[in-house]
Order: sequence, then structure tokens, then C-alpha cells
Amino acid sequence: MVYTISGVRFPTVPSLHKSPAFTSNADRRNPSVSVFSKKHYVSRKIFAEKSSYEPESRSSTVAASGKVLVPGSQSGSSSSSTEQLEVADTVPENSLASTDVDSSEMEHASQIKAENGDVEPASGLKGNFEELDFVSSLQLEEGGKLKESKTLDTSEETIIDESARVRKRGIPPPGLGRKIYEIDPLLTNHRQHLDYRFSEYKKMREAIDKYEGGLEAFSRGYEKMGFTRSATGITYREWAPGAKWAALIGDFNNWNPNADVMTRNEFGVWEIFLPNNVDGSPAIPHGSRVKIRMDTPSGVKDSIPAWIKFSVQPPGEIPYNGIYYDPPEEEKYVFQHPRPKKPKSLRIYESHIGMSSPEPKINSYVNFRDEVLPRIKKLGYNAVQIMAIQEHSYYASFGYHVTNFFAPSSRFGTPDDLKSLIDKAHELGIVVLMDIVHSHASNNTLDGLNMFDGTDSCYFHSGSRGYHWMWDSRLFNYGHWEVLRYLLSNARWWLDEFKFDGFRFDGVTSMMYTHHGLSVAFTGNYNEYFGFATDVDAVVYLMLVNDLIHGLFPDAITIGEDVSGMPTFCIPVQDGGVGFDYRLHMAIADKWIELLKKRDEDWRVGDIVHTLTNRRWSEKCVSYAESHDQALVGDKTIAFWLMDKDMYDFMALDRPSTPLIDRGIALHKMIRLITMGLGGEGYLNFMGNEFGHPEWIDFPRAEQHLPDGQVIPGNNFSYDKCRRRFDLGDADYLRYHGLQEFDQAMQHLEERYEFMTSEHQYISRKDEGDRMIVFERGDLVFVFNFHWTNSYSDYRIGCLKPGKYKVVLDSDDPLFGGFGRIDHNAEYFTFEGWYDDRPSSFMVYAPSRTAVVYALVDKDQEVAVEE
Repeated sequence: MVYTISGVRFPTVPSLHKSPAFTSNADRRNPSVSVFSKKHYVSRKIFAEKSSYEPESRSSTVAASGKVLVPGSQSGSSSSSTEQLEVADTVPENSLASTDVDSSEMEHASQIKAENGDVEPASGLKGNFEELDFVSSLQLEEGGKLKESKTLDTSEETIIDESARVRKRGIPPPGLGRKIYEIDPLLTNHRQHLDYRFSEYKKMREAIDKYEGGLEAFSRGYEKMGFTRSATGITYREWAPGAKWAALIGDFNNWNPNADVMTRNEFGVWEIFLPNNVDGSPAIPHGSRVKIRMDTPSGVKDSIPAWIKFSVQPPGEIPYNGIYYDPPEEEKYVFQHPRPKKPKSLRIYESHIGMSSPEPKINSYVNFRDEVLPRIKKLGYNAVQIMAIQEHSYYASFGYHVTNFFAPSSRFGTPDDLKSLIDKAHELGIVVLMDIVHSHASNNTLDGLNMFDGTDSCYFHSGSRGYHWMWDSRLFNYGHWEVLRYLLSNARWWLDEFKFDGFRFDGVTSMMYTHHGLSVAFTGNYNEYFGFATDVDAVVYLMLVNDLIHGLFPDAITIGEDVSGMPTFCIPVQDGGVGFDYRLHMAIADKWIELLKKRDEDWRVGDIVHTLTNRRWSEKCVSYAESHDQALVGDKTIAFWLMDKDMYDFMALDRPSTPLIDRGIALHKMIRLITMGLGGEGYLNFMGNEFGHPEWIDFPRAEQHLPDGQVIPGNNFSYDKCRRRFDLGDADYLRYHGLQEFDQAMQHLEERYEFMTSEHQYISRKDEGDRMIVFERGDLVFVFNFHWTNSYSDYRIGCLKPGKYKVVLDSDDPLFGGFGRIDHNAEYFTFEGWYDDRPSSFMVYAPSRTAVVYALVDKDQEVAVEE
């Protein structure tokens, strides 16, 4: 008897756990980078209603493991498990500032013993290489320069060669970090803090270079930790310094804790080597369930390995099981298509795999690949941002309470299914971004990192500093050496193994401040950013991860979710910045919700323009009118704010409209276009909102009892509102279709004119009386009339360039659900003379609640059209 999940076939066994142990403890230890802490702390329960762990007997005999079935299996290659890290076994002459690393701790960075070490030391490197912890398949030339053991024919580079090419890339040195003072002279008032921050970053870079062979080698921790397979067997290593005893258990040894007892080195790394079977097959079959059993200060517990690559929730059980995922070569997915080039302007379609079906179900990677990606391409977006990829035991967390950081969510399919999705996106020319969560972790103790070794200080700060009271989650200790290895390797893993093209880093504000941005109103005063409330360790980690990503993957994109407006956030690290490519312009969505609660008469066009343009000079932003945050249950989408219950009865074209529907459809288009036009250098939309999705998102859930006695009603585990009704946007007999057509036209307009990345932007009119906004972006002139009743004939607007203009986008077009008041065949010729501080001008008709975009007609294009 077996159970199957997303094409994975596993044996059925008695329940391994009676109940979940979602203990939540959070703390923050002193920020010392203790490579392996000698201190251990006993955790305490936070939520009484969460039951404690009770192990059961494993005496039952388990059937042979099934194997993973991957649709469209192909032969492929994987990175060799013998390709490991090499470092020098030396002790720093000076301790790291704010990290107080002692010699015994630093030795660990160059010691986790490996029996297959065959690397010869380079001249000038000290230490006993027989005791080296990380072995590399890289060879050493004279002088210590690394070279590949294999040579590549770079004249025929393919996506298959990419991992090898990445290893050859050097990450640029830190630089001086002083250019930020030229970009923003106001920062000189906080030079002491900023110079200290940069010095901490440089010291960490130097320490990693000295003891780990550099960021490139350091970020391949997954080649050493967790499960690695060689020609002779499988090695499993785990860092659990608080554990007193450990054993690897699973299907392969009938869950016998005495069969495969692990050994511990002085730094808290547990290890076991399992030789191949007599017939040469691996000791752990592909698809087997595995866990590590540990005797800890908090008692005996079973944990999913921290570096697990796949985990699955058995039917009828709450905790997940770790899965040894190592399919045979013929079943591994092989990437066929190279990454698209980094787009000049970023148009992001924010997506969630599970809710991407019109049907009330959890959708799959395969269905998303075949059904949703072509839709994204047709709509004109050039990037898809995928949420909830890292495994999370609680579906309703939207993927933000991560339990297994290296494992793609099994709800949607197998890791190879995800690879095929990304490969298909690349074939379509779509960049794939991952919504990565390094800001916090699930507080689950059985299937997550919390209390992993029985202490609350393994991966996280101990005590209250390591607990996020609002999110009910654990907070990483970014000053700890092994936490840095884990998180940097995690970022590298998704880029290298799965070919993601970049990340949207979640919750960066929470990371950068000890107050996590809670109950803090950032006003823009620089004292709010540079002081004792800043978590320098976390900012240094963000600098390191941006260094790593951009150094090894030059075209990769990083976006940070920061609501604080931290200066230098999107300035390169070598110039003294944090290093992100883009900041999410989060204030825009809040402003629209604020305005939608008011009457039209109370809107101020100057306020709209200020919010859209209020961003730091030379730091790029991704703007959005609404993301997944505004679509969650308890909130309202913009469409629902505008049209409310009328959406249920008056969206069919064969029925008369209502004033509320007419207003809603008009403003929905205007809000999106002006957000894209003025809000930044990138644009984001959450799937379904392009056509005004009528429902919020409500994950399937049960009734919830809070510690204070409050009861939150459930929805009987319904999936009805945890899906996207794409059929509504596709139905040409519904008004949703017009909104979708407009969004598509808006994306294609940007693709053609690239106005978001144009250096030319000028706002020539903000008329509170007329409710008019006029601005230029590139060669386009945008005209918005937010007045609810007034239309203006022969309305004069200024422009920079003289010539003939034509309409290239009109929100009032009947195709988009408008009233067709603009003549698209009309030609608009400019007048000489200054108007609204512009050297030229032309006359237009501006109907009420419309947005019209005019483009300068190129004479060469005009001749081509006539011919």
C-alpha cells in the first residue's frame, strides 16, 4: 500500500508523530560570530495549545521505497558530490569586530573532516590538509590559484555548462565604499556608522576569503552539508552543536536508531558515511524518508535534516517527512534553454503556483508551466515572480513561514517539475524570480529549524531577540558563521541548481532593524536609519548575499522589500551601499487604499504625484498598485474597493452597467497606468488583478483558537477563494475582459517605448481644480483627467519635442470597456512657445476619468507606414 503526492510514490507506514510541536521561541544572542557555539540554552514553550513531541516506536518493518516519477524524464548531469570547498587551516591574527571569533571556532571553518580529501596544498597555505573539512574537485596551480579539473570548450557554452562557468567567476573585491557620500552628501553626517558598517562587511569578506577560500567556495555548503553522494557511498553531515547523541533513521534502516549512529567532531558537526550496497546501489534509495534523531537538552527528538532537498507531508499527518531526493541520471531534468538576457525594464507578474488554477484545488508546477506561463507571455510581462517555493508546512502562510529552505514545495510537484517550469519560462523569454525568505523561519520544531539541536540558539538568536512576536516566527543570527554559510549557500542553490534569475527578498525591513519596523513610522530622518536600532549583522549579510549573487550571476536581479526607505539600499556594495537592484515601492499601494476610502472630491492630484515620485535619486524602484498583500482575506483588492458587490451582478456586457461599475472600470485602468508611468523603473502585478479579480484570497483553514481565548472562524478547508478565475478575464462577454485587454496593452506599450527606464521624466501639470496630471516619460506624453464629471475640449498640454503626435494608448477605448470618446485617427501638431514650462504644446480632448498616452510620430516610421 502506498501514498502518492505530486507524482512521488512512497510506502505507507504508521504515523511517526502523534501531534505537531509548533514551539515558538525567539531570541537574539550576542552578535558574536561563534562558528560553533559552546553555549546551549533550553527552550521554553510559548503557545500552550501546541502539543509537545512524543516519539513512537519504529519497530514496524517498512516496505521498500518507491521512486519519484518525473514526467518527461531526461538524462542529465548534476554537480559532483566530490566538488567541495577548500580552505586554509589558519587562525586569524585579529578577531573580527563585533564577532569575537576565537581560534577554536575559526578552525572549524577549515576542518569538518572528509575522508575523500585529495587536494594538494598550494604554496603559502598553512595547515594539515589531511584534517581539512571541505574537499574540492578544483585543482590548485602554483601560487594557490584555483583551476577546474575539467576543461570547458567555451566556444560552445550551453546552459548545462553554466555551473562550471560560475565556479570560474571571481567575486570582485570589496572596494572602498565611499561613493555613497558623493551620491548623497547628507550621508556624511552619519559617516561613522556607515564606515563602521562597511568595515564589518570587509572584515567578514576577508575572513571568508582566509578560512573558506572565498565567497564562491563558501556558498557551496550544500556540497558538504546534508546528504552528498560519491562513487562509494553517501555521506550525511549536520551541524547540531547542542545535541548529545545523533543517529540517521529512515525507511532504509527501518527507523532503527541503533543502526546508523553518527559521530560528532569538536565543533558540533555530526557525520556518518553509508557505503554502497553490494550490488553498487546507494544505501538510501531515492524517495526514502529520512530524519535525524537526536538526544538534546530538550529531550529526544526527530528532525528533518536542515539541508534536505525535498520533504513531503504524509496524508493524515501534520509534520512533514524529509525525503532523500536523488533520482537516477535518466530521470533528472536537463535544462535545454539559456537564461534570457536581463531586461532593461522589469515587468513582473507575481504568482503563486498553488492558487494559479481556475479550479478550487492546489495547482501544480506542470500545469503552471503549460497553462499560466503562455498567459504571462501573452499579457506582455517579461518576468514572473513565484511565491511560496521554499517548503512551508502551513499553506496559509503564503510561503513565508519556511520550514525547509533548500526544498521546493512538494504541494506542487517534484524538484524536477519545478526545473521544467523554469526552463519553459526561459524558452518563452521570461525571467524567473523567486520570492525568497531569509528574514525569518517557521517556529515548527519537528519539520523546521526551530530548536533543531534542542537549543533555541542554533540558527537563531536566543531569547526574545530571536522571536518575531507579530509573525510568530524565529529570527536568524546573521552574525553567526554557520548561519552565513547556510543562507548564502541557500541563495546560491536556487540560482545554480534551479536556474532562477534572481530574488525578491521578503521582509528586509524586519531584518535591518532590531525593532523590525514594528510600530515605527519612518519619516525620512536619517537618524532613523543609522543608529543603535540598526542590526549591522543583518545589513552585512545583505551586502554579502548581493555580492555573491551579482558576482557569480552578473545578470541576476535582486529586489528588496523595504518599507523604511533605507538610504543606499540600491547602491552597489563596493560603493558603500547594500547592493540591491530594486526596492519595492511599498508606499504606493498604501496610498491608493487610502484614497479609495475617500470621495473623488477629496483626492488631491499633487498628493498622488508626490507619492509616486517620492523615491531616492539613483536608486531604482519596482512600483505596484496592489500585490498579494492587498488581495488577502480581510482586505480588498482595488477592484473590490471600487465596485464592491456590484461586481457580482453587473459585469456582464448584456446587462446595463451602474455608475459604480463605470467609475470602477475607469479608475482601475487609470490607477495602474499612472503607477507604471511615474512609480519607478519596474512594475509588478499580482496574478488575476490585471482584470480586477472579484474575490480576495482565503486559504483553506480550520477554526483557530488564540491564546487569549479569541476564536477566528475557519472556512471548512475550502479552496473556493484560493484560486484565480482566469476564465473571467478571458470571457469576452464580461467587463473583466476589457480590464485585461488594457493591462496587456499597457505592458506592450512599455515594451515598445521603454518609458519606465527613460532618463527623461518631467511633470508639467498638477492641476487641483481641473484634476489633471500631465507628464512626459521618454518620447511619450501622459494625460490623466481624474475629474468625475468634467471633460475638457481643446485642452492645451506642454511637451518637450515639437512635431506631430498620435494616440498610442487610450483607456476610454471600447476594447478596454470605455466609451470611445477619443478619435484615434486624429493628428496632434505642436505649437511653438512655452507653456507649462515646456518649449512646445498641443491641444487635446480630455474626457472625464480617462488616461491617454500620446507619442511623437517618427518621420521614418511615418514613411514606412505609408509605403
